Amino acid sequence: MHVHNIMEEIVVQRINGLYDQVKKSNSAWLSCDCENCRMDTISYVLNRIAPKYIVSGRGATHSISTMEDNQIRADIDALGLEGIRIVSTTKRPYHQFAKKEVRIETPTPVFNMPTFMGTILDGTTFEPLIGATIVLKQNGVPVEMIDQTWTNPVKTFKSTQGSYSFWAKAIPAQKEGLNQRFVFTVEVTAPDYTDVNYTFEVPVVSESSKRTELNSIFSLKIKDLIMFRSDIENPMEQDEL
Repeated sequence: MHVHNIMEEIVVQRINGLYDQVKKSNSAWLSCDCENCRMDTISYVLNRIAPKYIVSGRGATHSISTMEDNQIRADIDALGLEGIRIVSTTKRPYHQFAKKEVRIETPTPVFNMPTFMGTILDGTTFEPLIGATIVLKQNGVPVEMIDQTWTNPVKTFKSTQGSYSFWAKAIPAQKEGLNQRFVFTVEVTAPDYTDVNYTFEVPVVSESSKRTELNSIFSLKIKDLIMFRSDIENPMEQDEL
């Protein structure tokens, strides 16, 4: 069995519905509704809402109740419309090609990074912390993301419930099947809170080509990071993952 983020299916369904509605209304600002644009918007929304994990095969009831939650649907729709507008006004490289033209890239071995996901909590209330800024670094330098729909640094908002996510760009490999460990650091800052730095190591096996589609199976849940107000002594230390 695998852990699965059921928000993926819900977001895909809601975003496709929003695109269809906007297109039907002939909105002048909608420049394109191709599959790439839709996937960019889906990624935009998934990066900004809290994931909901279930064990595949055992989460049907939870899945149905989540899909029927009006507040969740309202949050997704609000973020979805925002994402559609941003994607529609952003010039992306693949739109330099005709819609029917397919770009074929020669497969090259790479280390595909999993998506990193975590949550920032207030150390006093243990509630999600809003307004925190998270940076993913490697060797002291911010990590480049897989594409422009993923940002680094990223902030926590009310709609994200203190959660954040990153998808780092694939790293070239000499050949397929190599084992290598990569070290990353998450740096978290927030007004009136003591900074938190957390370093973790990720073992990765090189693959024949880049992974371009989200898959919750290939994700790493980082332990909850707890921040304390700068005027309160921290009674606990951040343990390693």
